[in-house]
Amino acid sequence: MSEDLDDLYQQVILDHCKSPRNFHTLEGANRKGEGYNPLCGDNYTVFLKMNGDTVEDAAFQGSGCCISKASASLLTSIIKGKSKAEVKELFKKVHTMVTTGEVDDEGVGKLAVFAGVHKFPARVKCAILSWHAAVAAVEGQDGPVTTENENT
Repeated sequence: MSEDLDDLYQQVILDHCKSPRNFHTLEGANRKGEGYNPLCGDNYTVFLKMNGDTVEDAAFQGSGCCISKASASLLTSIIKGKSKAEVKELFKKVHTMVTTGEVDDEGVGKLAVFAGVHKFPARVKCAILSWHAAVAAVEGQDGPVTTENENT
């Protein structure tokens, strides 16, 4: 990746960290996924308002590092209007991207800002935590998910 692109990506991550979108509890949420990273203490709850298999609205609450907060911010913005299957497919693409650096130009859009995370294996868990919580929420799973067994 070029240095200019790295700088742009860092700016986008910092923007979403300092001014996260959808950072609130969600009135009328009918699904919730909790994610916890025991290694660093990142802890987020993703709230979804589902209509059938479609995410009508999404929000999150919690605390963590800049990468995890920015990831949750972008996640909750991007999955609105997506089906359960689309959220799960996007999770796969993001997971591949943050673990390998390979960007699937089809569908990741702004999430490409996290492509460089693969260079910092300890940060992969930060970037993917809210995604695990969102998948648990669309699946209707109870109980928190952790990144303890996340492959880096």
